[in-house]
Amino acid sequence: MMITRLSKASMVLAIALFASLVAFGNITDYGSNFAFVKHVFMMDTIFPDATIKYRAIETPWIHHAGYIFIIALETVTAALCWIGGFRLLAARSLPAPAFQTAKTLAIAGLTLGFLTWQVSFMSVGGEWFGMWMSETWNGVPDAFRFFITILGVLIYVVMPDTDLN
Repeated sequence: MMITRLSKASMVLAIALFASLVAFGNITDYGSNFAFVKHVFMMDTIFPDATIKYRAIETPWIHHAGYIFIIALETVTAALCWIGGFRLLAARSLPAPAFQTAKTLAIAGLTLGFLTWQVSFMSVGGEWFGMWMSETWNGVPDAFRFFITILGVLIYVVMPDTDLN
């Protein structure tokens, strides 16, 4: 049905908007958001008796490199989702195989978005650097909300479509 195709395109574009706003915020408010990354790397707000503090990274250029890498991932996620969403809109009236083919960049962008928030924030930040222990710099709940939303859209988009009646 056409509404399903429009729904899929709209949801991909919504994720594109979200990733764009996150990347834009990180670029235009670099200092505020950089503080988050720096404190996660330094592990200076986790439980005082945590035995994983040997993992801390106190080298400023690594803090900046990590933050710039995250911004790059968010930006590429946004670009892929914008292009992918508009390709879905353009292909909305095409036969099912062509519409399925048009999903490629949307799927790539959604996958990258999932990996950005799940790997960078949940796995690396949350588990490796113990971000979950910080009362001040704990991004785990937000990251979870982001990547679960993206995952829901990804699952919906990859579902096969039938030809329009």
